[in-house]
Amino acid sequence: MTGEKYKVLQPPARIGIIGGGQLGKMITVEAKRMGYHVTVLDPTPSSPAAQVADKQITASFMDKSATKKLAGACDVITYEFEHIDADILIELEKEGYNILPSGKSLKTIQDKYVQKTMLKKAGILVPDYILVKDMQDMSKCIDTLGLPFILKTRWGGYDGKGNCVVKSEEQMDKVMEKFAGHSLMAERFIKFERELSIIAARNLKNDYAFYPVVENIHENSILRLNRAPSDINSPVEKKVRKIAEKVIEILDDYGVFCIEMFLTPNEEVYVNEIAPRPHNSGHYTIEGCAASQFEQLVRVITGMPLGSTELRSPCVMVNILGNDTVEGEHRFEGIENVIGEDGIYLHLYGKKNTKKLKKIGHITALDKSIKAAEEKALRSLKNIVIKPL
Repeated sequence: MTGEKYKVLQPPARIGIIGGGQLGKMITVEAKRMGYHVTVLDPTPSSPAAQVADKQITASFMDKSATKKLAGACDVITYEFEHIDADILIELEKEGYNILPSGKSLKTIQDKYVQKTMLKKAGILVPDYILVKDMQDMSKCIDTLGLPFILKTRWGGYDGKGNCVVKSEEQMDKVMEKFAGHSLMAERFIKFERELSIIAARNLKNDYAFYPVVENIHENSILRLNRAPSDINSPVEKKVRKIAEKVIEILDDYGVFCIEMFLTPNEEVYVNEIAPRPHNSGHYTIEGCAASQFEQLVRVITGMPLGSTELRSPCVMVNILGNDTVEGEHRFEGIENVIGEDGIYLHLYGKKNTKKLKKIGHITALDKSIKAAEEKALRSLKNIVIKPL
């Protein structure tokens, strides 16, 4: 359906989701609970989202005709990750199709250099950065950014892919060889005290909602654990919320957004990256908040009022990652030892295959304190055994 972006979509209106992974699955679960019809587009047959959706279009994310077919069959389109063709979405918007967040925001965020430049021009603190086209530029990084610095691909890259910490001049040849053929940028390495993120939402009436600021623990650039709420003082919390609101104002868009940040020992807050969608660091909201980030997105794209972001309890989320001993089809053991404990919520994504460090599920633990919740979550994680099928 085209036009009428600001019209309230009553169930059973049709929602289209580009991407059928775990985020798409969790969006779909909330949409179905609220009575909406859901179609997902994903190249993997029986993707996690398709297991709970009404319909799947099995096609490449770059398939223009398949994307247009999805748009024509739905009242509104959203997406669960960034690595899709933003130009197709922009073209569809020009034809009058409803896409939230917009293809324009997606295109801006996809290019990390453009994203950082947008933020810097708006006066938002970001790490110093420069373009890297050749070894001469790499040499400039040492003088401009110092050692170590972060080398990143401008497009793509996630969960440790597409970036590298350059610690010495001797390392540069090997790193440039590794990223040959990619457009690159380099950033100053920020000596942070904590990695923070916040999920924020804006609806079609320009109302805002902010979830608690959380602390994220990464290993090898992959989120392992997050704590909600983060143990930060009130001035830092207000600063983070103000930055999040300004980011959405700059984008001038609607949806659910995750803003990842670095907090330094002297309480400076740097923006690292923006995700124009629900995020791994917001999974805790399913059980931890009155309305989850996934319900919030459904509310926004259907023109409904925003839901409450109230935190029900201190909580900790841990990712369930594939190990280095099982690759391909798999099964789980020890689940009874996980869900037998109060305050533990298990999510398995239904992915057919696993491999080392692949996200295949998560656990959220609620308790009276962050410490108790974290102990409970890590204890539960140890009980899960991944076996070959």
